Amino acid sequence: NDFAFVLRTAGANMRDNEFRISYAIAVGGVHTIALIAHTDCGMARLDQRREQFIEGMVTNAGWDRACNFLDTEPDFWRKIVAVNLFGPLNVTHVVLRAMTARGFGRVVNVASDAGRVGSSGEAVYSACKGGIIALTKTLARELVGKGVILNTICPGPTDTAILRSFLEGPEGARIAEALRRAIPMRRLGVPEDYPGLIAFLLSDDAAYMTGQTISVSGGLTMHG
Repeated sequence: NDFAFVLRTAGANMRDNEFRISYAIAVGGVHTIALIAHTDCGMARLDQRREQFIEGMVTNAGWDRACNFLDTEPDFWRKIVAVNLFGPLNVTHVVLRAMTARGFGRVVNVASDAGRVGSSGEAVYSACKGGIIALTKTLARELVGKGVILNTICPGPTDTAILRSFLEGPEGARIAEALRRAIPMRRLGVPEDYPGLIAFLLSDDAAYMTGQTISVSGGLTMHG
């Protein structure tokens, strides 16, 4: 449906060096999406929408570059944290006020299995995604009595521009093949693997679920 299509494509336009578009927000029903920039101007635009009935929100963006942690510097950390952790904090702080005021809301945060099990070359990114998982659980506890439920999905290795950038170089093909062999379903994820679950978590069918973290990884990570 249209909503699933938007979820598939909402994060595709973020430019790595400018961190422009950080989140897809479902506003006023499942067919309305607003893209909110990761800037003060963008947050002001979102704040102006608070009086609308925001039913559901998906935080659905990420940025990283593979580096060994000891080879990185604080400026690089700040860029990663700005998109992957502070962005969700900012937008969630605004949107949840409107949801709690009306006694209804559905939130899906897209984290990563890197935040559950770690990922070599992605120390700061993994820390941010682990933070999103913990944030979701904490807010789920705080807001369950206010009609707001929050859940997290954790994609595994997915065929995106970020992953392809990690696989550049002479060893890229070998690493990619090893990664595929490690996944029980013997393939990388694709963006189309996720919107169905997101739509379910935003729907009334998931009204008795909150604070959950669900991996979608072709069986690479199996959590009890």
